This record gives sequence, structure tokens and C-alpha cells, in this order.
Amino acid sequence: MQPSSNQAPAREAADALGYDLLALDLDGTLLSPDGTISARNKRAIERAREAGLRVTICTGRGFVECERFLREIGQIDPVIVAGGSILSCPQTRRTIHRFAIDQHVVSRAVDRLLGHGHAVLVLKDPIEAGYDYLVVRGRQNHPIDPVTDWWFREMNVKARYAASLTDDEHPEHTVRFGICGLDSTLDPITADLVGHLGDDIHLHNFPAVVAPEHTRLTGEGRRYHILEVFSKHANKWTSLSWLASMHGVAAHRVVAIGDEINDEAMITGAGLGIAMGNAVPRIKAAAKRQTLRHDEDGVAHAIDRVLGGEW
Repeated sequence: MQPSSNQAPAREAADALGYDLLALDLDGTLLSPDGTISARNKRAIERAREAGLRVTICTGRGFVECERFLREIGQIDPVIVAGGSILSCPQTRRTIHRFAIDQHVVSRAVDRLLGHGHAVLVLKDPIEAGYDYLVVRGRQNHPIDPVTDWWFREMNVKARYAASLTDDEHPEHTVRFGICGLDSTLDPITADLVGHLGDDIHLHNFPAVVAPEHTRLTGEGRRYHILEVFSKHANKWTSLSWLASMHGVAAHRVVAIGDEINDEAMITGAGLGIAMGNAVPRIKAAAKRQTLRHDEDGVAHAIDRVLGGEW
């Protein structure tokens, strides 16, 4: 099929830039510290699209947890949510592709997490299951932590609660599971899961998005973390590669911007991986370029460098 008269100039512009696809993380990247998208970042995204780049969001959030930001930037192209386990259409909300977790792996891991005294947050493909999270509390009826309770209310997340994973009516639609707690408590649990399931899973343990009152509750030097477990095949780069292939885009023509460890695969896989100024050291080491911080409109700064031909 021949490109339309409107598509052709944009495609030619993208060819001249050397890139076709721009992937943006949300928290710590596109979002400012107050959880908003700055006017400058929004204008930069518009300029990127006008220059012929497809723009996608690659976030650890589930679809419902980022939907308002997708509306703000007028997102049309597919987006990568749930840490790379789901590729979604922002217009229809339908799942285009997903990396489900093997049910036996989920069962083994949930038993271990319950044994550590945590309610387990089992994320579903919400289009198929009809809700976002199944919270498994175990026979001890473990409560959810205050961060998760706040997050569910803040994001209007649909959750169901169960004593056992045997109550899960949609085991085939699980794309992620995990827990939230103080960083010091999650480190040994992470090591336990790696020791028992290392070759069968892909996981992250990193700081959670929290409300100010949660910071006051933790005490100095302590933070709430989230431990997230995925299929061994799921990360932001595998989904980004899937999306790029849909449009015939080669890896070297992809730009990815991020800040946290769950961005590492796409930062190293993309032709141009860009670390935020506030990125963790591991991401800065993996990236080819470094932009400004997320409180300095680092995304806009990076887009300007790309569109200007400097990067």
C-alpha cells in the first residue's frame, strides 16, 4: 500500500533523522516529580510526531493506571504496559499481544510469597479477566500494605480478593505478580525467588511510587519497594521489539528513554538508549546518552537533541 500524501513527508523526515520509533517510560521519565506531564514535554512529543516518529509509552503501570496520561498526550499508537508484558491499543483498550506467565510458576511463587507474610498482587490482562488485580491473602488473611491500598484507590484499580490461588478464575491471563514492602524486607525475598525460580522468571525490585505520607512512615533511609515477577520472556524490550516489527522498524532505528532498572532491556536494545539525569547508575552505564532530570523536562531536552540531529 502506498503512503498517503500526509504520511510520506513525515516518513521522509524520520528517514533523515535515522529513527522511526520513540519509546518513553512514565514514572521518573516523562512524568515530573509531582506526577504530571509538563507543557514542554507535551510539545516535544508533538514535534516528534510531526517529524515522523511513532511515539509509544513503555511503563510498569497497568493500562488503567496510565490511561489519563495517554489521553493527555493524544496517544494513538500502541503502548507497552505492565512492565512489558502487555501491548495495548489506547483507543480500543484491547490487548494486541501479551506475555502470560506459566501457571505452575505462579503457583510455586505465590506459595513462597505467602510464606513470607505478604498478600500477593496478581496482575491480569484486564480486558480478558474483567478486573486488574487478584489479591491473594492466604489462610492468614494477610492485609495489603498501605502503599498498595493507596495506589488502588488513587488509580481506581479493580481488584478481587481471594484466600488461595485456587480461587483464580482466570489463571491463563496472569501477566505479572508481586508484593510491596520496605526495601530491607524485600531483598531476602527476592533472593529466595531467584534461588528457587531463577531460570523460569524475570523480576525487578525497585522503589515504588508513593504518597508523601508513606515517606514519613518509613523512617530515614528506608523506602517502599515493589517486587515484580514476569514471564522470563517479558520485558520492555521484548514488547518494544514486537511493536517495532509490526511497523517494519529495525532495532537501530528505535530511541528509548528511561530511568529505572525495568528500563534496562530497552535502553540496551534500542539503537539509541537515553538515560534520564535522575536515572539509577545501572541505567546511566547502559545508555549511549544522558539527558536532564525529570524535574528539568529531560524528555523534551532529549527529543530536541534527536530532532536537531545532535544525537
